[in-house]
Amino acid sequence: MKKLTKIVYALIIVLSIQTAKGQNFKADLKKLDAEIEAAYKAKKLTAIEYGKMKQEQDIIQLAIEKANADDVMTPAEKNKIHSKIIRSKKRLIKYQNNREIY
Repeated sequence: MKKLTKIVYALIIVLSIQTAKGQNFKADLKKLDAEIEAAYKAKKLTAIEYGKMKQEQDIIQLAIEKANADDVMTPAEKNKIHSKIIRSKKRLIKYQNNREIY
C-alpha cells in the first residue's frame, strides 16, 4: 500500500512539473527573443526577416496579455498561444537555413 501511495505522489509531482513548465509562455517568448537576437547578430537573419520575427513576437505578446486580461486562461487560449510560439520557432529555423529572395 505504501508503494502505491509513493507512486501516486510521484506521478502527481511529475504531472504538476510538466504542466507548470508548459504554461510559462512569457519565459518561452523571452527565450525565443534571445534566439532571434543571437541569429541576427550572427548574420543568419536579414534585416527584413528580423523585422518580421520581431513583429511576430509583438503579436504573441499581445495574445498573452489579452489572455491574461481576465486572469483566466482557457485551454483554447493556451493552445493558440502555444501554436503561435511553435510556429515562430519553426519560422526562425527556416529563416536561418533558407534565405528569402528579395
